[in-house]
Amino acid sequence: MHRIGFKRCEADHCCYVKSFNNSYIILLLYVDDMLIAGSNIEKINNLKKQLSKQFAMKDLGTAKQILGMRIIRDKANGTLKLSQSEYVKKVLSRFNMNEAKPVSTPLGSHFKLSKEQSPKTEEERDHMSKVPYASTIGSLMYDMVCTRADIAHAVGVVSRFMSRLGKQHWEAVKWILRYLKGSLDTCLCFTGANLKLQGYVDADFAGDIDSRKSTTGFVFTLGCTTISWASNL
Repeated sequence: MHRIGFKRCEADHCCYVKSFNNSYIILLLYVDDMLIAGSNIEKINNLKKQLSKQFAMKDLGTAKQILGMRIIRDKANGTLKLSQSEYVKKVLSRFNMNEAKPVSTPLGSHFKLSKEQSPKTEEERDHMSKVPYASTIGSLMYDMVCTRADIAHAVGVVSRFMSRLGKQHWEAVKWILRYLKGSLDTCLCFTGANLKLQGYVDADFAGDIDSRKSTTGFVFTLGCTTISWASNL
């Protein structure tokens, strides 16, 4: 990519950009998956030819899916959506939660999670060792990182108990899955209007029961669409 004039983006090492007089090409590369976007179809086709000479490639045409995310275009309304509804359905099925009753919040206010809820007896520890806690959180985390900023705080909270999970911790994880079941259509929706960058940040005060540390959250929007988010202890 460097050899043919592309520059690697410092903020995201999977992203390469090349500017021309009045156009550009952005190339996203993740292992063996690639997305190419640009304002000049002729230059995009030339790039494909260049790359095809170096690697065995298969052109799948207009992008419809990438890394478990569906790309939904609505040219009439000028929108582009990123959705993980199909991925979430697979996660719900994998952990036997596809028949669960949906809930309306990512984490119920009745959950006051702490290390004190970890197993006290060998029997309890043995029972909880059979629960797929880590793999469920891993699946939730991928959903959160890609498109679902709304579960960032909830996933951050349940992630604190990976090494000593208790029954209440597992109930909270299942609650997040129930929330996702009730919000399958929630996705990121991009528009080309009003490309104003805005940031929001907030924190609770010593909200963690065990450490008395605070949790900070931030979200950045571009044109009213969420583009970056986090929730950290």
